[in-house]
Amino acid sequence: MSNEQRPNPRLNEDLLFNEAPGGPPRYSRLSHKPVQYLTVAGKDGEVIGYVWANDEDDAAGWLVRKAGGDEAFNKGARWARKLHDAKARGLAPTSALAEMIQESDPTKSSYVVPGSLTEAPNVEVVRSLADAG
Repeated sequence: MSNEQRPNPRLNEDLLFNEAPGGPPRYSRLSHKPVQYLTVAGKDGEVIGYVWANDEDDAAGWLVRKAGGDEAFNKGARWARKLHDAKARGLAPTSALAEMIQESDPTKSSYVVPGSLTEAPNVEVVRSLADAG
């Protein structure tokens, strides 16, 4: 008997990942149609990102403002969660925006900038705002 170890053949097998159906309902992240969007600011008034929506494509999303750095990214999780919760309750995307406006509180760590509801020709316009310095 030899002291040489033989490799385990199971360690050489390809791993197979099967996508499981289900998971939480989510809005589509794609739309090439006009969108409505809100500007979101941190407690200091600095813009941290944008929430956008389009009912026709059942699409919505959160776009963090790149210039906001890690703090904007972290505060943005709250707005992404609000979208997930709204979809789970069956709200249309623009109804989710309306709810965010109604529930916005400037004393929180981030809030919807009053009067910021705007329409854009498509989500790429909003994305360019988020990417701008």
